[in-house]
Amino acid sequence: MPQSPLQATHEKLGASFTDFGGWTMPLKYGSELEEHRAVRGSVGIFDLSHMGEIEVTGPDAAAFLDYTLISAISPLKVGKAKYSMIVDDNGGILDDLITYRLAEDRFLVVPNAANTTVVWDAFEARAGGFDVELRNRSEDIGLVAVQGPGALAVIEPLVDGSPGDLAYYSAAEMTLDGVDVIVARTGYTGEDGFELFAAAADTQKVWDAVIGGGTPCGLAARDSLRLEAAMPLYGHELNAEITPVEAGMGRAFANKEADFVGKDALVGREATVVIAGLVSEQRRAAREGSEVYIGEERIGTVTSGQPSPTLGHPVALAHLDPSRAEVGTEVEIDIRGRRYPFTISETPFYKRKDS
Repeated sequence: MPQSPLQATHEKLGASFTDFGGWTMPLKYGSELEEHRAVRGSVGIFDLSHMGEIEVTGPDAAAFLDYTLISAISPLKVGKAKYSMIVDDNGGILDDLITYRLAEDRFLVVPNAANTTVVWDAFEARAGGFDVELRNRSEDIGLVAVQGPGALAVIEPLVDGSPGDLAYYSAAEMTLDGVDVIVARTGYTGEDGFELFAAAADTQKVWDAVIGGGTPCGLAARDSLRLEAAMPLYGHELNAEITPVEAGMGRAFANKEADFVGKDALVGREATVVIAGLVSEQRRAAREGSEVYIGEERIGTVTSGQPSPTLGHPVALAHLDPSRAEVGTEVEIDIRGRRYPFTISETPFYKRKDS
């Protein structure tokens, strides 16, 4: 099982570990609640070296990605990033991922750890006829994320560059404490923040440079933070049984002229479910798999749920019947054989004040 370049550091910090996407990664270092609050109130530091990194280069790199992903990648400007999805021939979601354009003919695609092999295999299968070179760099690139309202203040003195000039969903190559890094402003916590991509051998130096400015945080806090921000997680809200239409990503290809894998299955498709938010004033949290009802009619299933540390009440995401998913609708969720009242809500549940 692959381990992060920072494994020994996490052990010294007393982390508890979990198998995530086939990697041994820190779940938490002490209190996941304190780690969550550190990101909301100041700065949290995450090791995300389990994420995949696929480099796509060559004269046809943009055209290849246009064909391979549901979004139009060719219009993306150098230094910008785009959230997108890769689907199978039937439109089923294989993964959601971020693509960074680092040069006219050079892109870095970041899939989820658990789906890196699936994405890599799909890329290789779809590369025929395109003048591109693909490199799976997932094990030789490390990734450290600095997240929270104080993130810029932590990294700005350390880098030879101007991270404050980066807009949301932008990236640039800089140096940090003498290490070549790609600095990206594309967080997964609902806060401002930066991701620092570096060679695996240099990841320890990057971590050491930033850790004094924040609290080490594990994947437990990352999950509660992304849920408050209503950001979908593959294997929960997203899977191969639904399409980008159900995931609310139909706009990604609505005006796309280029052909792409899954186009015939997606164009004109009506959503069979929607991803909706649920909140409750009572204390019992709904968990994944809990069924959602209006009266005796089952209208969907919870995909993620837990108490919100920031808001002080339970929140959840669910796959719901589109005809029954109007915001403000009162529902009940079956939690271990007993039904509890919830309300369909706007998302995100939490939004930072400066956004």
